[in-house]
Amino acid sequence: MHHATLYALVVGLAYRLVTNTLDSLDPWDAQLVLYLVAIGWLYVVLMMALAEALAPNGGVLGAVFTFVLYGVLPLALVLYILGRPARRRALRARQASADPPDGGRHAAGDTVAPEREEP
Repeated sequence: MHHATLYALVVGLAYRLVTNTLDSLDPWDAQLVLYLVAIGWLYVVLMMALAEALAPNGGVLGAVFTFVLYGVLPLALVLYILGRPARRRALRARQASADPPDGGRHAAGDTVAPEREEP
């Protein structure tokens, strides 16, 4: 993705956020906001880990623990919890568009043939 495209996406999203509330955004925009916040969070934690690794009395092990404990684990938990409504919508959409239980091989109508009456 080019920088101009990313910039246009962020500016467009920021404009929509200023003019609308998050509740009135469609689900795709709300999920985009979630991912933008997650990317920002990881960037900040990465900078914290880098500062830890390059500090005079810091170390690489401390940087790894900083990145994992402040970034990866909490972010995974938050994305899992906040992504639940989207997963639920996708599951309901799959169930609604599923084939009939018999695979659709039979004609619609009665399952039992009518009984013939003798005159």
